[in-house]
Amino acid sequence: MRTTTSLVAAIAAVFASATPAHAIVGGTEAPATPWAVALTDANGQLFCGGALIAPDRVVTAAHCVTERSAVGGRGRAPESIRVVAGRSDLRVKGTSAKVASVWRHPAFRDVTGGDDVAVLTLSEPLPQAPVPLVDADDTASYAEGTEATVLGWGRTAEGAAPSPTLRQVSVPIEADSDCANEVQGFRADGMVCAGYPQGGKDACEGDSGGPMVVRGKLVGVVSYGKGCARPGEPGVYTRLAAYRSRL
Repeated sequence: MRTTTSLVAAIAAVFASATPAHAIVGGTEAPATPWAVALTDANGQLFCGGALIAPDRVVTAAHCVTERSAVGGRGRAPESIRVVAGRSDLRVKGTSAKVASVWRHPAFRDVTGGDDVAVLTLSEPLPQAPVPLVDADDTASYAEGTEATVLGWGRTAEGAAPSPTLRQVSVPIEADSDCANEVQGFRADGMVCAGYPQGGKDACEGDSGGPMVVRGKLVGVVSYGKGCARPGEPGVYTRLAAYRSRL
């Protein structure tokens, strides 16, 4: 999972600062990306990212819309979520939409078990152009060595502050066989790994639910990882081609 309970406080501290952070581990400032959206609570606090796939639909991670308790997890209420689009800098005003309904994959239990995907249906359409989705039969986008771009407003490193501005990082797709050796419980039918063997570049806390893009198409969603950008610990993403018929 790429979120922590202390993240909201860290984000608030960054927004109060005049110095922007260098976001995503090893990343750079992202160009204008209108379909990359921020998910906030009703008070405007960021908790995850997402991608606009239609004027009224957003893809994100199932764990982003799951509230944990001592007795398990339950779905986050739609009225508690806001989708903010049209701004790379979260300190400035942007388009905001309420959420009418939330679809969370019914098999989702925990990020390590897979099926970490959800779709938000908005109360009203957004004007931003959506990102094209990967085709269900697209295997080339997941080939070993393919460069994928990951975007988010998350932490710059483990324990570091998140960024108020959207950042991106390019990471190579790993072979499923390599990921299976590195990630316990890896499922090639619903997950994909990306990262460098030496680490240094990765998504991090706060980037959960955010987009992974290959050749202009949305192919993955930030799901989880062990730490951030550690050597031999790739990031794990939801393989959206496996869920194309549900999106």
